[in-house]
Amino acid sequence: MKHLSHQLLLMAGAMSMFTVACKPGKVNNALSGDAAQRVYVAPGKYDELYMFASGGFSGQVAAYGIPSGRLLKVIPVFSQNPENGYGYSEETKPMLNTSHGFVPWDDSHHPELSKTNGEDDGRWLFINGNNTPRIARISLSTFKTEEIIELPNVGGNHASPFCTENTEYVVGNTRFSVPLDDEPDVPIDSYKKTFKGAVSFIKVDKNSGNMNLAFQLIVPGFNYDLAHAGKGPSHDWVFFSSYNTEQAYSLLEVNASQRDKDFIMAVNWKKAEELIAQGKGKKIPAKYAHNKWNDKTHSATSTIETGTVTLDIKDFPGLVYYMPCPKSPHGADVDPTGEYIAASGKLAAVIPVFSFKKMLDAIDKKQYDGNIDGTPVLKYEAVLAGEVQKPGLGPLHTEFDDQGYAYTSMFVSSEIVKWKVSTREIIDRIPTYYSIGHLSIPGGDSKKPYGKYVVALNKITKDRYLPTGPELAQSAQLIDITGNKMKLLLDFPTIGEPHYAQIIPADKIVKQQVKFYKLEENHHPYATKAEKDARVVRKGNRVDVYMTAIRSHLAPDNIEGIKIGDEVYVHVTNLEQDWDVPHGFAIKGSNNAELLVMPGETVTLKWTPDRIGITPFYCTDFCSALHQEMSGYFRVSAAGSSVPLVFRLGENPVKEQ
Repeated sequence: MKHLSHQLLLMAGAMSMFTVACKPGKVNNALSGDAAQRVYVAPGKYDELYMFASGGFSGQVAAYGIPSGRLLKVIPVFSQNPENGYGYSEETKPMLNTSHGFVPWDDSHHPELSKTNGEDDGRWLFINGNNTPRIARISLSTFKTEEIIELPNVGGNHASPFCTENTEYVVGNTRFSVPLDDEPDVPIDSYKKTFKGAVSFIKVDKNSGNMNLAFQLIVPGFNYDLAHAGKGPSHDWVFFSSYNTEQAYSLLEVNASQRDKDFIMAVNWKKAEELIAQGKGKKIPAKYAHNKWNDKTHSATSTIETGTVTLDIKDFPGLVYYMPCPKSPHGADVDPTGEYIAASGKLAAVIPVFSFKKMLDAIDKKQYDGNIDGTPVLKYEAVLAGEVQKPGLGPLHTEFDDQGYAYTSMFVSSEIVKWKVSTREIIDRIPTYYSIGHLSIPGGDSKKPYGKYVVALNKITKDRYLPTGPELAQSAQLIDITGNKMKLLLDFPTIGEPHYAQIIPADKIVKQQVKFYKLEENHHPYATKAEKDARVVRKGNRVDVYMTAIRSHLAPDNIEGIKIGDEVYVHVTNLEQDWDVPHGFAIKGSNNAELLVMPGETVTLKWTPDRIGITPFYCTDFCSALHQEMSGYFRVSAAGSSVPLVFRLGENPVKEQ
């Protein structure tokens, strides 16, 4: 504790040095005079940009319009969503399957746009599940989660998911090092000997986006944090930050902050790929789920895999190098040229900027400062391009504009600092409200930033919005970066906790939108493509209702002969073939959720009736002037009842199955 007290005193002293420069000013001082005009999007007009922000503890992703800050959609990913039945419908339940069983929640942190030639291409968005280690892929043509893959040998998936320059791979790394899956039961105090990290390389098909766990690198048991892949000259490399190089396993607040420097881990993924192709990998047992959505059947499947291919870096010299970095770095951010890697030590008073050319030169000249389990540690001075001096307190994350400037978030001093990449000179700083975590610039981690804005993603709001009890809305702030001085334009609240965001010009997304699903391409096994084919079928105690929905009725709308003990599967097909005409479906007393069925789609709700009597069902999405009339009834009878199974629609004759 003595060390911690000393550390806190140092930080307090440093804080006093920055009091004048870093204390958040009054809103009127920071706010641009034309701010309202700059963010106004007239009724019927579109925003210039999409922002995709992680939901943190909500487990979801939210899409916002920029510059308005308007929430457009919450995209369900790792958590059940009763609004549309994600994780409740029979089709989507497999998306939340894991090696631990059905896990309907997670902690989502870092969205990442797919890239082509280092530029955001708008095809897919990847997002990590931090708790039960998973990576998901979202289609940006449908705004639906299409695939989720679990990561074995990983405890906490925070350093994830970051893609290589052409989305050859999406990579992830372990936050909490753990023993490998093939030897899990060891004493905790054997940490240094038996705990390991696992860097996961997920291959992404360039056409379909389908993911596959290609291989894992076994690395020393540190805590690995945010990463970015190289660009241009550094294309073949990925750079991870790491902390707890002390390999502490108790009271990390003190014991994982002993050293002055931790490491940036540089991984030559191209060399790793070649070693795997040569058959050098070792297959070890590993249990993990791989879940896929099929747009043709409108259904998901879940497969449990049983092994993974590994490379232990200590056996393959030249695969990995460590670069010393001021303590407890939270990010490794690569500039648009691919030459500079900025690292942010949370407890450091500088921002080190490493040179890729100098790193290669240091490797060639063997300018080492010892090794870790045989993996070389490069000399700090040999790889350093320079340091940003006295940037502020608590540097976390850096992104870049298209004019040669970098922007770093400062958690402790609550500000964004702008500095010139080539000279490391501080150009400007602006207060944020309050305790900024990540920040996001359109294309700010790509080869060609769009620039124009930076969005501050803040942890604390306090006095920014109307109070909502003990918990207040999380805060995002839109800041103009087009001039010499940064200007605050807008505050807007966000869902969950927005750890990070990716921002992309809207035209890259809008041009590929799916407006409805074509009925003729619906290959769901229980699809009903015409009202005349609506029916009810019993097989033992399973009852399948083949139902259609169209403005403004459900067919069939009267069903009798359901019995206590039956499992009823209602397969609802939306017959509409028009944009933005979903239908809902809900049953009174159903203990899972409602459904939201897109035009041309089929979705299934499982219902187990728990009482005798008449049970209403209805459409939950207002679809027409006669929406209220879009309803029907189940008649539920006793288990031994002789009431036949019949169904009808209007004056149609009663049919029996």
